[in-house]
Amino acid sequence: MFLNFTIMKPKYLYHGSVREIEGDKLLPKQASDLGERSENLHQAVYATNVKDIAIAMALISCKGVNCSSLYFKKRPFGVIYEGWPKQEYIYLYTLPNKTFKQEGGSGNQWYSTKPVKPSKVEKLKVNDYISLVRKSTDKEREKFLEKYKRKFN
Repeated sequence: MFLNFTIMKPKYLYHGSVREIEGDKLLPKQASDLGERSENLHQAVYATNVKDIAIAMALISCKGVNCSSLYFKKRPFGVIYEGWPKQEYIYLYTLPNKTFKQEGGSGNQWYSTKPVKPSKVEKLKVNDYISLVRKSTDKEREKFLEKYKRKFN
């Protein structure tokens, strides 16, 4: 006997950003993190089904943050190795699921290769959500910079 498991597509997905979009749609673009996973190779709109992860993603992308990483499995979701957010606001976009596909990883990552019109846009104060990120320990920072130093030189 075989069991058939299907992952339910969430009704809405979330995308965090450091800026408000121009126009009425989020446009597909290349992921800018250090990962070389297959899902980072698409020109796409990236989103998650976890609102706090989307907010953390915006926080680690803020002006003033030089090196950071995002974890999908544990709080705080973002770790900042160099710098700290120097913006007052970030944006959270609530997106309809229609054109999104799930790919690899934690099950919380989704992408759309088509432009997406947000259902809702929220302007959030950085200080209200800063607990979603933390500064790295010295040991974490050294390990991170050693691993990725070639990317920054």
